[in-house]
Amino acid sequence: MAEIIQRDGTWAFDGNTVRITPGLHRSVPLFRQTYGEIAVPLEAVASVVYEPERKRGRLRLRLREGADPLLQATGGRLPDAADPYRLTVDLDRSGVAEYVAEEIRRGLLLEQIPKEPAKEYLLPGPPVPVSVRSSDGTVSFDGNQVRIDWSDTSDRVKRATGPRIIDVPDLVQVEWLPNSGYEDGFLRFVTRETAFSKLPPEKDPFALDLWGSARRDLLTALVATAVTARLPHPSSRTGEYLPADAPRLPLTARDAVPTEPQAENHDVLLRRLRELGELHREGVLTDEEFAATKAAVLRDF
Repeated sequence: MAEIIQRDGTWAFDGNTVRITPGLHRSVPLFRQTYGEIAVPLEAVASVVYEPERKRGRLRLRLREGADPLLQATGGRLPDAADPYRLTVDLDRSGVAEYVAEEIRRGLLLEQIPKEPAKEYLLPGPPVPVSVRSSDGTVSFDGNQVRIDWSDTSDRVKRATGPRIIDVPDLVQVEWLPNSGYEDGFLRFVTRETAFSKLPPEKDPFALDLWGSARRDLLTALVATAVTARLPHPSSRTGEYLPADAPRLPLTARDAVPTEPQAENHDVLLRRLRELGELHREGVLTDEEFAATKAAVLRDF
């Protein structure tokens, strides 16, 4: 067993798995503490390096492309401090860090782990259900559906459409950009119908606009990762998004059986359409925004 324990966290390698446990010190970012322990199978590792610095060193674990849904969802945009695959090392423990790195490299050599992209996710991502409250609303995922409940400070366009519920089979991709504290971020759920939408995140009923606490908004990456882990692996994608008028996939049984909306749902639909119409007449919504938001409301009903 090769192990290093630091304030930042603990790395332990048993020959098959690199077990990464976040530290409990208050300096450890909320995202890493919430994501919890990560067990990285050796077959998911591309390389490891120890980088000595003037005051402290740093261990870096690089995973194979396509092996981890977290890296796929965040696209390398996690702040350095929140990256679970980096460990800050005190200088008096540099020898231990170099030993751990050498043991992992020896394991990669002995097991002849390939470096080419993985054809399936080798890590599971965070467990579900998962729910995160952000500046724009609360986003939840139970493994089958994404639900967004807008906050009182969300744009009127979003509040007018009501809660957003998206089934996993309807999703094409998840797009995530962190709130840096200087520039807003977003979490967008892309479906075939919304793939070419040009609505900004603050008005897009399929997106959360991340503009509040950067520390808390970063937790939306948990939902982005959990959903990404349940979408088709990138290696299985053979084409780009289909336009809305492209031939559709065969209907499921649920889609094929029409259902009569209940009277209550019908009243809600009419009320939301009236609210959208008022926003359009007042100039709050452009023609394009009104058409896109109206279509989203009608799809939900």
